[in-house]
Amino acid sequence: MFLRGYGTAGPWGWLTMLLVACAAWASEITFELPDNAKQCFYEEIVQGTKCTLEFQVITGGHYDVDCRLEGPDGAVLYKEMKKQYDSFTFTASRNGTYKFCFSNEFSTFTHKTVYFDFQVGEDPPLFPSENRATALTQMESACVSIHEALKSVIDYQTHFRLREAQGRSRAEDLNTRVAYWSIGEAIILLVVSIGQVFLLKSFFSDKRTTTTRVAS
Repeated sequence: MFLRGYGTAGPWGWLTMLLVACAAWASEITFELPDNAKQCFYEEIVQGTKCTLEFQVITGGHYDVDCRLEGPDGAVLYKEMKKQYDSFTFTASRNGTYKFCFSNEFSTFTHKTVYFDFQVGEDPPLFPSENRATALTQMESACVSIHEALKSVIDYQTHFRLREAQGRSRAEDLNTRVAYWSIGEAIILLVVSIGQVFLLKSFFSDKRTTTTRVAS
């Protein structure tokens, strides 16, 4: 598998691109997508290969991003605007380089953190002779079952890690807003208190001036 990315990526993006988890024909990447930016990835795919693209916006703004998938001939296979998460499965109609892009060009000041999982083809058999005519042995069947269960566990772990990261981002954003709101309320309360003091002082000063004039 040869996955290439072009565009703008933050330090986290390049780090995770170096730590790409390649299991057979699958890649999982988390990268930062700045505001007014577009990030594209390219993949060489053989005709007839089944592929799945799944993505989710983890942090930033309204947690949405534009996604576009094109074939080697430039035909648009998938296009969604301002999606938080989605999954798309297709079968390559021809050999060539397939391109999928994530765009945050509609955002003027909010950068996003995007996760995607791009799977190309099916996983190889656990045993070289798994597709033979005879039945698998009891140990081979148990190994296959454990292997499938572990794959499900990995998928669930990834799903919950993304939810935890998104929830933490929402909580930190809410905490920041509450802190700013509290500071604003404190400033307003201070200004109102000082204003009341000066207002009361002006009442007493006017009374003393009136008394002096009456006496004279």
